[in-house]
Amino acid sequence: MKSVRVKDYMIAVPVCFKRETEVLHAAHTLIELGVSGAPVLDECGRPVGMITEQDCIEVALQAYYHGTPGGTVGDHMSANPQTIGAEESLLDAAKLFIRNKFYGYPVLSEGHLVGLITRRDVLRAMGEFYPR
Repeated sequence: MKSVRVKDYMIAVPVCFKRETEVLHAAHTLIELGVSGAPVLDECGRPVGMITEQDCIEVALQAYYHGTPGGTVGDHMSANPQTIGAEESLLDAAKLFIRNKFYGYPVLSEGHLVGLITRRDVLRAMGEFYPR
């Protein structure tokens, strides 16, 4: 195993959106990239929310039932995301996933977004702890 730090298992350059991004554009981007969610950044590059597949599914249902598709990512994101530090223990990240059931956490270093750690990243690390 190479490390037990978040920075060694995170996605180093995650896809990100701005609040004003059209939610349908965000949904198509998530589909194309095969990811379940992404951070939403303010004008200074700080995470202010997360947009997930679940959020996009809710938009699709609203469009189906009410004929009102879309809106912006800011209208549908989960605001004020919990973050984790790049130097924090991967075990702390695992505990966060168990406790909160979120898809992923923005990873910060010196207050700046440097990555995203997901449940799958933690599982990949566990594969190194417990090889086949």
